Amino acid sequence: MLKLLVPLSVVLLAQQCCAAQADVLDFGDAPRVMRSPWEGLRVGMKTDDAAAKPGEQFQFQADVNKLMDIIINSLYSKKEIFLRELISNGSDALDKVRFMSLTDPSVLGEGDTAKLEMKLIADKEAKTLTLIDRGCGMSKEDLINQLGTVAQSGTSSFIEAFSEGADVNLIGQFGVGFYSVYLVADTVAVHSKSNDDDKQWVWESSADSTFSVTEDVGEQLGRGTKIVLTLKEDALEFLEEERLKGLIRRYSEFINFPIYLYTTKEEEEEVPIEEGDDEGEEVEEEEDESEDEEDEEIEDAEDEEEDDAPKTKKVKKTVSDWELINDAKALWTRNPADITEEEYKSFYQSLTKDFGEPLTHTHFSAEGEVEFKSILYIPKEAGHDVYNDYYKKQNNLKLYVRRVMITDEFDELLPKYLGFIKGVVDSDSLPLNVSREMLQQNKVLKVIGKKMTRKALAMIKSLADADKKDGDEEEEEEEGEESPKKDESEVDKEDGESKYDQFWKSFGKYIKMGLIEDAANRTRLAKLLRYATSKSGDKEISLEEYVANMKDDQKNIYYISGDDKDSLMKSPSVEKLLAKDIEIIFMTDAVDEYTVQHLTEFEGKRLINASREGLKLEEGDKEKKREELYKEMFKPFLDFAKETLGKKVEKVSISKHLVKSPVVVLSADYGWTAQMEKV
Repeated sequence: MLKLLVPLSVVLLAQQCCAAQADVLDFGDAPRVMRSPWEGLRVGMKTDDAAAKPGEQFQFQADVNKLMDIIINSLYSKKEIFLRELISNGSDALDKVRFMSLTDPSVLGEGDTAKLEMKLIADKEAKTLTLIDRGCGMSKEDLINQLGTVAQSGTSSFIEAFSEGADVNLIGQFGVGFYSVYLVADTVAVHSKSNDDDKQWVWESSADSTFSVTEDVGEQLGRGTKIVLTLKEDALEFLEEERLKGLIRRYSEFINFPIYLYTTKEEEEEVPIEEGDDEGEEVEEEEDESEDEEDEEIEDAEDEEEDDAPKTKKVKKTVSDWELINDAKALWTRNPADITEEEYKSFYQSLTKDFGEPLTHTHFSAEGEVEFKSILYIPKEAGHDVYNDYYKKQNNLKLYVRRVMITDEFDELLPKYLGFIKGVVDSDSLPLNVSREMLQQNKVLKVIGKKMTRKALAMIKSLADADKKDGDEEEEEEEGEESPKKDESEVDKEDGESKYDQFWKSFGKYIKMGLIEDAANRTRLAKLLRYATSKSGDKEISLEEYVANMKDDQKNIYYISGDDKDSLMKSPSVEKLLAKDIEIIFMTDAVDEYTVQHLTEFEGKRLINASREGLKLEEGDKEKKREELYKEMFKPFLDFAKETLGKKVEKVSISKHLVKSPVVVLSADYGWTAQMEKV
């Protein structure tokens, strides 16, 4: 039964989208009128005044009350989603008209009817919100079948399937998204005119068990749909201009078609000062006695100032007009080769409200089993509480489906350790549930997430590679070799730091957390690590560079963790390594010890903690004999020390770490180090 509903739901999604189209309307005498630039448009009307004869009554067979309960309590977490649903439907309807016009231009009509756009009007006194578009419109049969009959059969099946725990992917096939309007509206009127019907019709319902369809003999739309919502008392916030602007920009900023809001504002206007206007007079005479004495003096002053007197004044007036709300362009849909760096920067600032410059970006399209487009950015700096909020939901990545913003509170596309990355992803392949709000964790979503993670890591690696290239060129210059001159725009240095230096300073902890959490990408992440060493001076180097610098007879990578580089250089644990001129990695971040627990080797080289017992260095026969001799020579002292210290130590032995210091306290092979004890 569920499979049979699929074709109906597809039609519903296309036709309901048409439930937002209108052109020029006049609904006769209305108790409250708001005039717009469209001649004859009346917003705050009573919908029954528009009908010439009583409408036909139809019965919803579905349990509408149960449906509303599911919509309110199970599908939509926010009432504001209704506007996104209506705008999305309107956009779909406009898309349908545009597609049909490719083969038949006459479909568009003439004049205002040919404009593919949406308009939104709020009337506070009438408590109505009206959405108008010039899409495909609906005939009488469409209104009955798509807003009535399918709502009847599809909704019943939806309720049944939902209550039985059906596959959530099927929920999106019932097409009940239109009914989200009843989250905010007591009554809904859908006025619609289709090119396939000579007459215009109005569908009305209060979300009870009935709806009516009536011929609308008022001023005709030409083509399109107009939805009028009479709002509930607790939903009047959706009549506020700023609230509506915010919702449109949040959810529908990148819709293909312009969305206009009818706004009212006060402006100042210069008008001539008329004769007799008392504006500009400073004082009146205080006493009648002084008038005669001062008359002559005042007349002289007026003659002198007559030429300097203002000829105009400013007055305030109320102006109403259509304001374009979604003026931003969906940059990710364009060819990257045609986009300038300034455009990428402006889009980043618009998207994130961060008015600095991003560190870098990547713009890509994925094709194959799943198709999507994306632009990802790395900001220059981490937020002030970025690490404390590591396990909270991130809102840096906005998810779009056909340019409609679905959510920015979604953790499944990128792992948490990449939560600092900002950007957009837009896909037509994502399955949505009925609310367009809650995405399903299925194969498609996992494929998108996997590809985006790879692209994000590749973007970070490109910064690291550029840093290495710059370092190699600097070495060549120091050796007297000439390197190709770089264009100024390609220079990655800023105040002596490369872009990757800046990245690592801000987001290095994230990469280390990724090594712990993401086993699949651990090798990639290991190449991004940077550490100070005993030979790196003020720089931090990669593990690849460390391996490249290893002595010929060196088999392992040595490191030690602590508070800072200076104290670690003085640690007795590293005396022998330094004496043998072996490079030591200094790990000074609290998370480093956890990181290396998940990174036991790199490029076949084991990572050895120099502060643990059992340090094994490459030794000759002479050194081995000396070690055996020392064990015998100092055995009485070692036994005495162990007996004296008792359970405070696990054992006392001859150390391979020391050169100058008499003693060192080490961690057991499987015990906690001093740094771990601090953490």
